[in-house]
Amino acid sequence: MKALIIEDEMMAAKALKKLLGEVSPGIEIVGVLESIEDSVEWIEENPMPDVIFMDIHLADGSSFAIFDKVSITCPVIFTTAYDEYALKAFEVNSIDYLLKPVSKEALERAMHKLLTLSETRVNSDQIEKLLAQLGEKKKYRNYFLLPERDKLVPLSVSNVAYAYIEAKTVKMVTYDNKSYYLTQTLDDLIAQLDPHEFFRANRQFVVARKAIKDVSVWFGNKLAINLIMETPERVIVSKARVGEFKFWFTKQ
Repeated sequence: MKALIIEDEMMAAKALKKLLGEVSPGIEIVGVLESIEDSVEWIEENPMPDVIFMDIHLADGSSFAIFDKVSITCPVIFTTAYDEYALKAFEVNSIDYLLKPVSKEALERAMHKLLTLSETRVNSDQIEKLLAQLGEKKKYRNYFLLPERDKLVPLSVSNVAYAYIEAKTVKMVTYDNKSYYLTQTLDDLIAQLDPHEFFRANRQFVVARKAIKDVSVWFGNKLAINLIMETPERVIVSKARVGEFKFWFTKQ
């Protein structure tokens, strides 16, 4: 955890640093600043710390002026000899208001509150990120732009019946039996296709759901996928992937 101290009394700053070392041994003090001007400049030029310990009365005025000049997004713990500013302190990012001289017990309570709030914020951020990821629908290919003689021909994915490896090259075949060679691997191709519509039957074949005519039980508890068109060889689903294929084919 990184902490910034804004305090114009050096003895008070040293005492706070000593207490922080006792209460939170792993804390890193990234700076000790004495004025509004220095504080504004530091915040503008450095990453936001995890917490700021801020005295209210500084050499050049009230530290509340800092909030008018820069955006402070981390929690703030005020340390002051005056209690009349407590209400105003909580109008900004304050999570605690410690009266000088700051006691170890009061600082421990403030740090416990800070850690609790930090954990809650991290968990909340993680949940929001996860929900955003779940809400995102991955976009798959709708078209390919493929070379044909001296042209590039658009091919809709909905016209692709199957793809297979021929002589170490991927060949894609349409429902009207036109063939197109691809420069990508079969692994790359299947990653771009909607898994609801296409299935990787084995190392050599990817088949479209719409192209499947029926399925035959094959030797060794394997399956043979029969398409509505001829294939260069039989499309076999291994025993280990039979359950996966049945689930894929029958799910909505």
